[in-house]
Parts: sequence; C-alpha cells; structure tokens
Amino acid sequence: PEVTEKLEEVVMIWIKQIRQVLVESEQMRREADDIGPSAELEHWKARMSSFNSLLDEIKSSRVKKIISILQAARSKTLKQWKELDGNITIAANEAKDNVRYLYTLDKFFGPLAKASPVTMMEHVPSLMNTVCMIYCTSPYYNTSERMTSLLLKITNQMINTCKMYLCEG
Repeated sequence: PEVTEKLEEVVMIWIKQIRQVLVESEQMRREADDIGPSAELEHWKARMSSFNSLLDEIKSSRVKKIISILQAARSKTLKQWKELDGNITIAANEAKDNVRYLYTLDKFFGPLAKASPVTMMEHVPSLMNTVCMIYCTSPYYNTSERMTSLLLKITNQMINTCKMYLCEG
C-alpha cells in the first residue's frame, strides 16, 4: 500500500504536468499582425516535436512499469491517466497531420515572400487550390478558425511582399 501510494503521488504529478501542457497548447497564440504562413508551419512543427517527446516519455519502460504496478493495485488514478494518454495521442496526431498538410504549402512560401506582385499572382490559383485541398481533406485543419488564421497569414505575406516591392521601386 505504501509503494502504491507513492507511485500514485508520482502519477498525479505527471497528470498535473501533462494537463498543463495540454491547456497551454490549446490557448490562443499571440502573434504579430504581419506574420506570414511559414510561421504556421513552424508552430505545428514545434507542437509536433513537443507532443512526440511527451509520447516517447509516456511509452518509456519506467513509466510503463509504474502504470502496470498501479494496474495490479487497481489504482483509481489510472482512469485520469488513460484519459490524458489518449488526449496526448490525439494532440500528437493532430500536430503531425497539420505539419503534413502545411508542408504541401511550403513550395508557395518562397514565391510569396520574394516574387514581384505580378509573379506572385501566377502562384495564387495553385496556392488556393492547395488550401482548398487541405480544408476538404484534413481531419484537423478544416475548421473555420484554422483556415481564417492560415488565410490571414498568406494575405499578410502578400501585403508585405507588395510593400517591399513598392519601397524598392
């Protein structure tokens, strides 16, 4: 019973820490008004990395041993643990999926940032088709909020590129 109690305390600390990570990942991001679309890809890459690290830790032999001991002791903390484990898996899958879809836009980021307005416009139809494909096929990225954020960043990049073009000319 003493060992079980100590292990439950450890797992409760982990649960608290994991909940904090999940809460922070769901909070609104504070971003500059003129941020471009490559920042969106970087955000999801960083999120994927942190959730994958967390998953690796959860799947480590040390954690598995503690969880199996608590299972044998029929600990009540396991219900919360299993729920959080599932939430971390969902968050990791979401980040991985979003990175995969956003990488399809990566080829447009260079022309958006460096091209003249005329050259940039040649890329817009393909870019919009790709955004549409993401919206129609991504299980996670197809929300109004995510699409609005992405389109805003694309527009910001186009405006910044046009401003630079006008200032150079």
